[in-house]
Amino acid sequence: MRILLSFFALVCSALAFAQEGFLTKQVVNLAVESCWDGISENGELNEEFRYLDDVVIYEMTYLSQNHVVRGFIVEPKVVGKYPVIIFNRGGNRDFASLDAATMINYTSKLAAAGFVIMASNLRNADEYGGEELNDVLALFDLSNEIEKADTSQIGMFGWSRGGMTSYQAMAKTKRLKTVVVGNGATNLFDTLKERPGLEKTVFSQCIPDYEKDKKKALEKRSALFWTSSLNQSTSLLILAGANDKRVDHHQAIEFSEKLKETEIRFELKIFETDHFFSDHKDILHDELITWFNNELKTK
Repeated sequence: MRILLSFFALVCSALAFAQEGFLTKQVVNLAVESCWDGISENGELNEEFRYLDDVVIYEMTYLSQNHVVRGFIVEPKVVGKYPVIIFNRGGNRDFASLDAATMINYTSKLAAAGFVIMASNLRNADEYGGEELNDVLALFDLSNEIEKADTSQIGMFGWSRGGMTSYQAMAKTKRLKTVVVGNGATNLFDTLKERPGLEKTVFSQCIPDYEKDKKKALEKRSALFWTSSLNQSTSLLILAGANDKRVDHHQAIEFSEKLKETEIRFELKIFETDHFFSDHKDILHDELITWFNNELKTK
């Protein structure tokens, strides 16, 4: 019995310590990733991806409310202190979960431009705008464990579902200097009208007690209804695709009109592209780098 109690105490002590840092953190070897063939030729990075030689990608695990959560870090190779950008993923559960390819497509150019990127894959028990928000908020403290991170300068970048997450974080903390949201829903009532199938495949499966009070569940996840709760000193860039079939860009327009009633300094930019900015990736990266350089590095 004494041995069992000692073992239990040791495990609890280890978990308590782990909550203050990484459980695991290891460098991603791109040459063995499934995306390698698409970014290389004859064992060398293609010219457009040569900048990846200037960054390091890590895969990590950490504890959040006793959930073991996976995530990624992308940072410049050069020693120094860099502002932190938390990237919030799209999708739900295993759909569109983070991998090396996602981090390359959306965040690696930001890292090469002089930022430390952190991203959470979120816990397996995804509530689509519920308790898993804590997995993102945990990254603020976790950033203290990254040697290159300037934790006095923290921004956020959310895409699609990650936009909802970003707005929720913006309402929970004052530590965010700036936020960028790309094609993020702000009114899930409109989203249901546009994509009614989501109620059966996502909302009713993920959101606890959804059937008991749908109105409350959707309002909690729709920033349009609580713009006054958003931190008023956090600047905001909203990016939307006019040809987006997943989140209609009129949500971004309606949300922007609502933001005019607040003190939030924001910009809305709409581009002739789809949900993923498929044919506007270079423009997207330029917008992100310019915004974060101006709003995070120089403030």
